[in-house]
Amino acid sequence: MADYILRDGKIVIPAVDFEPSLIFDCGQCFRFTPDEDGAWSGVAFGRKLSARRVGDEALLDCSERDFAEIFHRYLDLDRDYASARARISNDDFTREAAAFGAGIRILNQDFWEALCSFILSQCNNIARIRSIIERLCGMFGDEVGGGKYSFPSAEKLATLEPDDLAPLRAGYRAPYVISAARDVAEGRITAEELLPMSTEGAIKRLCEMQGIGRKVASCVLLFGAGKRDAFPIDVWMKRALAEHYPAGFDPMAAFGEDAGLAQQYIFHYTRHLADKV
Repeated sequence: MADYILRDGKIVIPAVDFEPSLIFDCGQCFRFTPDEDGAWSGVAFGRKLSARRVGDEALLDCSERDFAEIFHRYLDLDRDYASARARISNDDFTREAAAFGAGIRILNQDFWEALCSFILSQCNNIARIRSIIERLCGMFGDEVGGGKYSFPSAEKLATLEPDDLAPLRAGYRAPYVISAARDVAEGRITAEELLPMSTEGAIKRLCEMQGIGRKVASCVLLFGAGKRDAFPIDVWMKRALAEHYPAGFDPMAAFGEDAGLAQQYIFHYTRHLADKV
């Protein structure tokens, strides 16, 4: 486990490759928002977390037990990100993107939450995805304190009908959420089933579900099933691949087990470059 100390009731760890504004605002999760003091606060696995960087330290507001049982793994603190950056930096653009995005970490999220969240993310911007998911949690999750709620279980949503989700304003995605909840609640799809599969095989398996395409499946596998070589391709990634990589470029072959991290660096850098134009 990563070294840490307790200070003023907070977990303090070295802020090596740890920048909360990059981790929680790069499109991989939707439950964390920034506070006035620069901390990012949210809920994962039914527990509250607030993370803030101060100089060379990261301050995590959570209990020691929650850190040991949940957030150490959730924040991927055992991974050597510097070595991963070195492995993927085999062309100029990826090298620039990796250097710019240093501080991003791939979160180890709950499979069901990732599946449901990325179904809701389809054809949506990050701000709207966050608002839909917060309404979902407020309506069907359990309060965990401070006005925050847990992500509702698949079993709870499986008992509903799509019309019950009308207040979310999720539109055509509502039936897909209910269908996925029933698949998970009844054991027709599990992370344990997907993990031994090849990533390509797991993508095909997820795409058998109602309303799930390749991009959503890749996000679910990368962020919710431990498939670190999954490489989600959305409009930003299509632009990056077309402009900076040769025709026929295969990112999963080129970047191997670090393809998902490369995707996050490239995604973040491409959006940054677009904002500068």
